[in-house]
Amino acid sequence: MSRRIVFLDRQSLIADLRAPAFAHDWIDHDQTRPEDVVARLQDTDIAIVNKVKLSADTLAQAPRVKMIAVAATGTDIVDLAYCRAHGIVVSNIRGYAVHTVPEHAFMLMLALRRNLIGWREDVRAGLWEKADQFCLFTRPMNDLYGSTLGLVGYGTLGHGMQKLAEAFGMIVLVAEHKDATAVRTGYTAFDSVLAEADVISLHTPLTAETRHLISTREFGLMKRTAILINTARGNLVDEAALADALKSGRIAGAGFDVLSIEPPREGNPLLDLDLPNFILTPHVAWSSREAMQTLADQLVDNIEAFVAGRPHNVVS
Repeated sequence: MSRRIVFLDRQSLIADLRAPAFAHDWIDHDQTRPEDVVARLQDTDIAIVNKVKLSADTLAQAPRVKMIAVAATGTDIVDLAYCRAHGIVVSNIRGYAVHTVPEHAFMLMLALRRNLIGWREDVRAGLWEKADQFCLFTRPMNDLYGSTLGLVGYGTLGHGMQKLAEAFGMIVLVAEHKDATAVRTGYTAFDSVLAEADVISLHTPLTAETRHLISTREFGLMKRTAILINTARGNLVDEAALADALKSGRIAGAGFDVLSIEPPREGNPLLDLDLPNFILTPHVAWSSREAMQTLADQLVDNIEAFVAGRPHNVVS
């Protein structure tokens, strides 16, 4: 039996996709608008998505879909409850970004701790040329060595962050869940991590519980010299509260690779910030060529495993 496979946003993945080892009909769409999803999933057995949302209403109109292969780790775009209730297997990608996301997070971290953007601005403004000595002292600079990294989320990416942090000579604290009644061995209470860390890096999924995990209260717990890094999901942080914290000097800086709505076609408080202590990149931490190829290979592995009757990387 031939399986019909539809990739709804093929343009989101720059990699070679090998043909699955079974009879199939594969259709690629570079992008798919919300109003076109249902039509494109008609008579489809396996749907591949990266960021196209698949709601319960949408899936109810595509009854032939039996597998959703998410071309990413995060699955907040899929109504998992509907899939469980209707026997739709959802598989995601795991471990592919263990190097690329931590490297990106550390790029942001180093740039902010060492004030890279500020120094560049000063050189462009001609301040070095006017200096009385061989160097400028117009900006503060801090080492990573000896500083404390607070990790919120301790899965594959959190472990990857810890490995790099220890190579830099950092102290690592792993945060317990925000509202936990007990603290597990090897973890530190959430509020204590916020209060003690020089750099806080987010690596947790977006759920109802983690939405706005960091807001005004949490910024109030942080050191004024602290830096917040977010390469996970935009809605983990209250963006208006972050903008206020940066403009008021409540924290020293932030490096973000994500926003609450992507692309931000109707604006965002963070897009309006023109500060040397805020760096925003366009959700690319995951997308090194090496990582995307690993993702593509695992994506096809997941599809082949499902067709063989041994689903792999299933999201419960």
